Amino acid sequence: MTCVDQGFTEQLMAIARVAGDAILAIYNAPETANIQTKSDDSPLTAADLAAHQLIVRELPKLLDVPILSEESLMPSLAERQAWSTYWLVDPLDGTKEFIARNGQFTVNIALVVNSVPRLGVVHVPVTGETYLGVDKSLSSGQETRAEKYLNGEFDRVLQTSSMSQKLANHQPLGVLMSLRHGSPEQTALVEKLQQCWPVPLNPVNAGSSLKFCWIAEGRADFYPRLAPTSEWDTAAAQAVLTAAGGAVVEANSFEPLRCNTRDSLLNPFFLAMGDASFDWRALLS
Repeated sequence: MTCVDQGFTEQLMAIARVAGDAILAIYNAPETANIQTKSDDSPLTAADLAAHQLIVRELPKLLDVPILSEESLMPSLAERQAWSTYWLVDPLDGTKEFIARNGQFTVNIALVVNSVPRLGVVHVPVTGETYLGVDKSLSSGQETRAEKYLNGEFDRVLQTSSMSQKLANHQPLGVLMSLRHGSPEQTALVEKLQQCWPVPLNPVNAGSSLKFCWIAEGRADFYPRLAPTSEWDTAAAQAVLTAAGGAVVEANSFEPLRCNTRDSLLNPFFLAMGDASFDWRALLS
């Protein structure tokens, strides 16, 4: 099992920040973005490729295991399932937000061990925020930790809000909605949740994997994603949220969201939740 110490995580966050700087160089000179369209109709920019090339060059120096990036060629399931440990990367999560110039895009780097994201870094280039989640199974200190950094300096420990306390005190529930990918199923679920909550919900909008990170730091509580995503979109932020005391589960089964178990890298619909100790299943049933 890989052992992750402070030096390891500092180097990993440095890689994410340097990738973020490469993205910002193009973001601040939009005429160099060279926007293209991939075969699945998703956009691709020079910033995606610059961050990808930097990350895949630097990660093997830190830990030489397979790297699966959104901008890499896709290995077969048979090949991928031989990997007990691998890097899962989205060099620029939120390319549409990058193009829209709203700042809500991230660099996502996860270390997946036995199909579970155990280590995650999510970096926000425009704000200089970096979110880190490390599971105790990898930690040299044997403690799960979730932390936020600002411009490379430690900012604070992350902890999800207490849902039992919010319910008892009749406090609003912060529900995150995607900027671009709502669905009728999502709307129906939120309406159902409102019927069960004693005060009006507080809708919050955000792009990219920031939604998970906002739950991890207590800025919101619940994110239902009932529309397509890929594993590289979610793995790093899932590690952050889980380390902060939250959970990410499949919407139909409430089983933890796992990676690399299907031929496709598309996720099933899922729910990202703060305070994993709260009985979310009873609330949503």
